[in-house]
Amino acid sequence: MPKLKGDGFCSRVRELTSTSASALFVVRVYGRRCCRSRGRRGPSFRVIVADNDDEPSAQAIAHRAEHELDLRITYVHAPARNISIARNACLETSTADLVAFIDDDEIAPPQWLACLVDHQRQSNADVVFGPVKAVYEPNAPAWVVEGDFHSSQPVVRASGAIETGYSGNALMRRAVIGDRRFGLALGKTGGEDTFFFAELFKAGARLDYCEAALVYETTPLARANLDWLVRRAFRSGQTHARVLRANGVWPLAIAAPAAAKSLYSVLVAATAFDGVKWRRSWIRAALHAGVLAKAFGVSDLRIYGAR
Repeated sequence: MPKLKGDGFCSRVRELTSTSASALFVVRVYGRRCCRSRGRRGPSFRVIVADNDDEPSAQAIAHRAEHELDLRITYVHAPARNISIARNACLETSTADLVAFIDDDEIAPPQWLACLVDHQRQSNADVVFGPVKAVYEPNAPAWVVEGDFHSSQPVVRASGAIETGYSGNALMRRAVIGDRRFGLALGKTGGEDTFFFAELFKAGARLDYCEAALVYETTPLARANLDWLVRRAFRSGQTHARVLRANGVWPLAIAAPAAAKSLYSVLVAATAFDGVKWRRSWIRAALHAGVLAKAFGVSDLRIYGAR
């Protein structure tokens, strides 16, 4: 497992072409450091860097990386500190058949990009997600590490369908995106990617999962605690309720099962003696409470923009 260091600076997207090349480069750019991974073969690509800082603070870094690593990098300044603006800037700039998103605080192994592209070609899926494996600080609480609450993979329904996902590790066919963009209203609260992919699914896109396309993401100590996890779960529940409402589900039909599930999770947490189990149940209770709150119109909780 890699040790992650450095200060990330922007939201990134890999824009791929459908042709092969002799080498695959995956770059992870930091404020003062660049990391390069090189694979034996893979798709040719360019990197689009969308910097959503108020000032173009990443421009010099991106230009330096372009020359030092012999990469095609397009820098886009997308200020306003709204992640949806940065993601949309990447979509507006991209022209290739395939577009892959990776977050600025993630590191990808050399085979990451090739795995996503190969899986998309074999499955003919419109969107392919890969897992995000959390890397914890040495002094992170033991229950956080044991429970691995910060790692991500898409939810697969009993039918095998994936109905939404995340942009931290995703490959999309540009044609299926069309004029669709990430919602600005969710750009500071989070959940903009969940809603975006749910809308793609509703429009008929097929979402798939490639376990081999793994990336790693460092977990700051400020997020390795129950309070942050509960707040994130609550906001995730609000996003889920937003998706249900967009699909035409009535508020009462959303609220009733959410209330029951939240109460059940609280009871499980109250009777569990295992440190990981009771905390996981408490977080689940917060998730369903968020669904319940949004069903009655409570404003989205802002957790990322407030950090």
